[in-house]
Amino acid sequence: MDAVIKVGGSLAKTPEKLKALGLMLSELARKYTITIVPGGGQFADAVRDFDRRFALSSQLAHRMAILGMDQYGLALTQIIPNSKATYQLKDAHKLAAAGVALIFLPSQLMFKDDPLENSWDVTSDSIAAYLAKRLHAAKLLLVTDVDGIFTEDPKKYANASLIERLTAAELLRLDRRTSVDCKLPKLLLESQVKCYVVNGAYPERVRAILAGQHTICTLITRGLK
Repeated sequence: MDAVIKVGGSLAKTPEKLKALGLMLSELARKYTITIVPGGGQFADAVRDFDRRFALSSQLAHRMAILGMDQYGLALTQIIPNSKATYQLKDAHKLAAAGVALIFLPSQLMFKDDPLENSWDVTSDSIAAYLAKRLHAAKLLLVTDVDGIFTEDPKKYANASLIERLTAAELLRLDRRTSVDCKLPKLLLESQVKCYVVNGAYPERVRAILAGQHTICTLITRGLK
């Protein structure tokens, strides 16, 4: 598998940009073997709100949020041409090799295997990393609404600067909230996959990463820089 690509739910806030990304992913699926993992977006946010009001158990909130990923994934089948949704991991290599933009709906696999901590610290970022390892993907792209990982929150601090490259261990030592979930670095330490955090508002950056070209993003590696 060339790449597992997580499409963040935050991108749905700008429909035209998400549609442009969808067209790019459809085009790339004809050249590369890719599996698309949906984020949770507003579907997971609805679960967060319900959890705040009713104090759900960790397992229940975790599973409801994953079902939110399924919902966003089903919506992406209408946004990404030449796409197909599946719950079956065994379909991934076959359909990706056929040039289909495969969208993996994670609920059945995650409920059955339950491989990750059931908490809000585990989001679609960690689930995508887990799937990238299972699929032996060369690259993991976390496509979101920011350019990558910054020294500070760029939405709050004007002097925040983009970190172009760091190791999973360095990310773990940051010990603060970034644009990825806090359990991701531990999963990356257990995997050989190269992880890229990239802004989906610029679909050409996704294309550049798959082509091995330099672009604006953050690269997270397992070992030495």
